[in-house]
Amino acid sequence: MLELTTTLTTLHVIYLIGVIVILAVMVMRRDTPMVCILFLFLLGLTATKSFAGGIQTVFNASLYAAKEFMEIIATIALITALSKCLSDLGSDYLMMKPFSRVMRSPSVAWWILGIVMLLFSLFLWPSPSVALVGAIMLPLVIRKGLNPLAAAMAMNLFGHGIALSYDFIIQGAPAISAASAGINTTEILTAGSPLFITMGAVTVISAFWLNRKTLKGHRVSLQAFSDMPDSSDSALSYNLTQKQPPGSGAAVFIAVFTPLAFLADIVMMMALGLKGGDATSLVSGTATLLMVLGSVLGFGFHAPEKVTDYLTDGFLFAIRIFAPVILIGAFFFMGGEGITTILGDQYQSGIMNDWAIWLAGKTPLNQYAAAFLQMIIGALTGLDGSGFSGLPLTGALSQTFSLITGGSVPIFAALGQISAIFVGGGTIVPWGIVPVAAICNVSPMDLARKNLVPVLIGFACTFLVACFLL
Repeated sequence: MLELTTTLTTLHVIYLIGVIVILAVMVMRRDTPMVCILFLFLLGLTATKSFAGGIQTVFNASLYAAKEFMEIIATIALITALSKCLSDLGSDYLMMKPFSRVMRSPSVAWWILGIVMLLFSLFLWPSPSVALVGAIMLPLVIRKGLNPLAAAMAMNLFGHGIALSYDFIIQGAPAISAASAGINTTEILTAGSPLFITMGAVTVISAFWLNRKTLKGHRVSLQAFSDMPDSSDSALSYNLTQKQPPGSGAAVFIAVFTPLAFLADIVMMMALGLKGGDATSLVSGTATLLMVLGSVLGFGFHAPEKVTDYLTDGFLFAIRIFAPVILIGAFFFMGGEGITTILGDQYQSGIMNDWAIWLAGKTPLNQYAAAFLQMIIGALTGLDGSGFSGLPLTGALSQTFSLITGGSVPIFAALGQISAIFVGGGTIVPWGIVPVAAICNVSPMDLARKNLVPVLIGFACTFLVACFLL
């Protein structure tokens, strides 16, 4: 049974004030990195009791966040480089043309994109799936008239929401929750299935219904090359004014070989049991080699310069997107496991985890109050943008809450898992949804605001269902 007591210090109070201020600034639609830097300094000053220590904490936290985000930054950069190469060759046009008749409207495109993202994410996890689906399907749905922000919502809610929270194929999330709760994974997946299904269904249906009038973006004909808007500043350019005609031998070969190469990646992932970072590295490496191959076949003698240009454009875009996110993430990593690396071994527990335990110990509990508190705690631990970092705590709390109230351990565990991952796994905190936002070339803040209401509706309905199952 988890001990529901912890000692709160000035550090905890400053951090909580920082969270409140940052969220308030977000609500006012203002940028938050400056606020994050200020509170990082105050946290460092308080923890080290040294002015120099406060200054060093700003850098150390930023460096830690940059390392944590580096895999995503590189993936976005390399996928962007491939996308620009495909666009210059005209291969993207050839890849999309056979599927153009399937997506007859933006609404149909939204559901197809989301379901494809869900299926890929169940087997590969969302991070590599974002790269795969974004590289191949995203240009098609945009040209068929789907708003890029709506496309980002579909990929995000189906992938980082439904697939990552339920995770009944790879079973990474339920395995962590089950181990901490002292039960087996099957119990969470079986007993909690009504909750996972409710959360997923209500969230995506709400998102579609609330945004059905704004799904349609600028519809682009696959035939109208000359009518395409100039978007040279966009990383995922949809400008088809390419240097190679779309019917050239190089364009045709790359258009056929690219999906086959990614299909081979999927086979290797399943055969070798690759997931998470290993799967992402396989997809990113494949994208890089495809970009080089396309440059050689399409531009011959000029290939070395083209490769350099594509890589430069890709990394410039990725860094431009992630620069503010690194500072925001630096602050919120202090609330989780990152505090040990940033401030030293004397801090073994994340600040938000301490607040969650304190809150659980101070709240009068019955089954319904415990269920609501479990969701709140899961959401709090997800503020660091991880999602998985809070699962050991919510798993352990599910056993504690069950002993106190007599409620179901799997139901409590499923509730914590759902709220932690929908918040921290990447649907409603801007620093957790940057990969999807970057692939779709939309603002993470705008995407987070769009997702917020559907996710909250999903939380409310899931809580009501849990009350009947406890």
